Amino acid sequence: MIILQTVRTVRVCSTVVFAALASCNRGAKTGTAPETPAPPLVGYAAQRLVVTPTIRVTFSETDSLVRELGTASAVGRYLDGELLQRLRERGLGANWILPADLVRAYERNRRYAADPYQLVIEPLRSPRFIAGSKYAEPLSSQLRTMIALHDDARLVLLPMSLRLQSGRAVLRVALLDPRFAEARWVGEIRSDSAAAPSRSSLTQVSRRLADLFVAP
Repeated sequence: MIILQTVRTVRVCSTVVFAALASCNRGAKTGTAPETPAPPLVGYAAQRLVVTPTIRVTFSETDSLVRELGTASAVGRYLDGELLQRLRERGLGANWILPADLVRAYERNRRYAADPYQLVIEPLRSPRFIAGSKYAEPLSSQLRTMIALHDDARLVLLPMSLRLQSGRAVLRVALLDPRFAEARWVGEIRSDSAAAPSRSSLTQVSRRLADLFVAP
């Protein structure tokens, strides 16, 4: 009888100890800071992407950044250069096909290739164009031809339009799959608000675009 009671006592104590440990573990988990979510495009960082130049730049007639750099096209080129630099800082772009590569391919294949600065992207600029949306001709043929000239390239990162407005630079970007003429991802990237968009605004936008692939 005494032995049986001792066994029961040991079992009760063991149960209490295990319950206390479990409670401590739950408390530790509850107190742990939540994990930082992965960048939305991290799964594409190691793929061989085509990156087009910035296609359109819109601005007010009094925009100081356009006056500073000369033309809207010059603003787009400046943004492209900033993006290339930010990608390299994150270890990205080594095996990507970048705007300069696209221009060279176009110059060698003018009868076949699409001019990377003349892509027909107007339907993509609509707010209704979102991830999963399809796009039609002539852009579908332009992009299929583009990736056909570069082995292993399957997706196109397209900075379609840069808006300089209300003290911000706003870049609308799409990640497209030319094989299915479909958008994998679509979004807008905004600089901080300032008195007027500036070169630093373009640096912010390019950095935040790189952040989509690799966390800072």
